[in-house]
Amino acid sequence: MLKAVQNNNADYENLKLLIQNNLDFNCEHYKDSHFKRRIDVRLRATNSSTYHEYLRLLQTSDIEWDFLMETLTVNVTSFFRNPEVYDIVEKNVLPAMIKSKRNGLRSIKIWSAGCSIGVEAYSIAILLHRILGDEIKRYNIKITGTDIDKDSLLKAQKGVYSDAEVKDVHDDVLKKYFTVDGKKYIISDELKKIVSFKKQDLISGPKMRGMDAIFCRNVTIYFQKELQEKLYMDFYNALSNDGFFVMGKTETLIGQSKDLFSPFNSKERIYQK
Repeated sequence: MLKAVQNNNADYENLKLLIQNNLDFNCEHYKDSHFKRRIDVRLRATNSSTYHEYLRLLQTSDIEWDFLMETLTVNVTSFFRNPEVYDIVEKNVLPAMIKSKRNGLRSIKIWSAGCSIGVEAYSIAILLHRILGDEIKRYNIKITGTDIDKDSLLKAQKGVYSDAEVKDVHDDVLKKYFTVDGKKYIISDELKKIVSFKKQDLISGPKMRGMDAIFCRNVTIYFQKELQEKLYMDFYNALSNDGFFVMGKTETLIGQSKDLFSPFNSKERIYQK
């Protein structure tokens, strides 16, 4: 069934055009193999045997658009995912950043790019609180999470999470930074004060500047090589001098950025401007 679907290029191109026009989601920036796998998920879920059938469904079902957007942007995530990365961030990256601020403006700006439901941004906020303690009041900290999926951003703003999403959070951290309501874990107002979220397309959205650290993990692997090169340079230019860039464990710097970034911890894919 899927082989026949993939061979119908005209319907596939029409489907991509319809998605771009209705969801403002630029399909051309994503690797074809990744995009087709995501589309196939909805074909199976709706019992559509061809792209043509699925096109007809989209033209008659408003709710399917919601399901499709969720599938295209879905990201399996949880607090402190890949704890070995956060260990280096807590022990080395954030202390170096804080040290550089002590003799000047105590302003810290961190960007969680492709933030999904916000767990990465809040995880960083927790680490900063743990390191600084009461000293945190002396710093102007702004952690910004951006994503293109409005439902993920809404969940991030609410800060309410499930058992699965907090499975890697230690009990002492849960007690200090969450309110437990049945099986819901609600982020404390203390963390929400320094974390904000907004809708932004990494590709066509406004460029960021003056960041002390950028976290963009397991996002660019879905993009075409040329776009990866452009994004890495965008991240480089968005960082302040000596700023940190943290990427996914399966991602690799390519193009001009490969020569511009200095390895800080190559194993954990952490680099410095």
